[in-house]
Amino acid sequence: MRSALYSGQVMHLRLRPVRHQFRYRVFSLLLDLDDLPALASRLRLFSHNRGNLFSFHDRDHGPGEGTGLKAWVQAQLRAAGLAGDGAVLLQCLPRMFGYVFNPLSVYYCYDRYGRLEALLHQVSNTFGERHSYLLPVVARTAGGIVQAVDKALFVSPFNDMDHRYHFQVREPDERLQVVIRQTDRQGNLLFATIAGRRQPLTDAALFRHFLGFPAMTLSIMAAIHWHALRLWLKGVPLARKVPAPAESVSIQRLVAAGPGFDETAAAPAAGRSFGRAPFEYQTQAPRDRIARHG
Repeated sequence: MRSALYSGQVMHLRLRPVRHQFRYRVFSLLLDLDDLPALASRLRLFSHNRGNLFSFHDRDHGPGEGTGLKAWVQAQLRAAGLAGDGAVLLQCLPRMFGYVFNPLSVYYCYDRYGRLEALLHQVSNTFGERHSYLLPVVARTAGGIVQAVDKALFVSPFNDMDHRYHFQVREPDERLQVVIRQTDRQGNLLFATIAGRRQPLTDAALFRHFLGFPAMTLSIMAAIHWHALRLWLKGVPLARKVPAPAESVSIQRLVAAGPGFDETAAAPAAGRSFGRAPFEYQTQAPRDRIARHG
């Protein structure tokens, strides 16, 4: 069983127009979607689509319909020209006392031979909207898998839409790490990291983390609003809210790299650099997508 618990921290660093940084302790679950019935049967403190101290509800993820989450992911993989015939592992926060908000969930998508073929990054905002970015796994560096995509969903009222996300992701083993570098036309704007160490997913581990993080999911939403207030008090200008795109997924396909293509850039938040990607990406963009910059 590949499902596990990862205990660690989240860090955010804004560079402009004022410097603002925070970090807090969190834990997340890595769930093999095929394991969910067995996990719910084995664990007393965890349920699938039912109330419990900890729970996972299908409607909190994917299209939000509450049915066929793995089938939905596989459909996106096939739309990208990938096999979509292996395991799907989801890194996310669990519901606690029936509440959860996942700013970012990551689906690790394997083929039937156990090779990681894509990551699906699902981003949610506090306006009740979510959007996913399906990115093939092509480039790897010492720091992990390197991917990039244009921003499609309005997330923060302090960030415009003409931004690009650069991901550096460590394939989960004893450690988990996701680094996000957000850029605009002026360069690096934000860094965020999610890191943790693996523990077995047991009732004992869940109970220990409940004692250590009794209101984690509620505190995440509270922290988002608290730091938004602090940014506003620091004079960071507000961006205009734009509607979510009509399509719920931005899908990338591979094309041959053109001359001079380079995704190399520093990632001080991770302490490592993003590596060179041997391919460009071709994105199936939402119809009302703002044109790419940078």
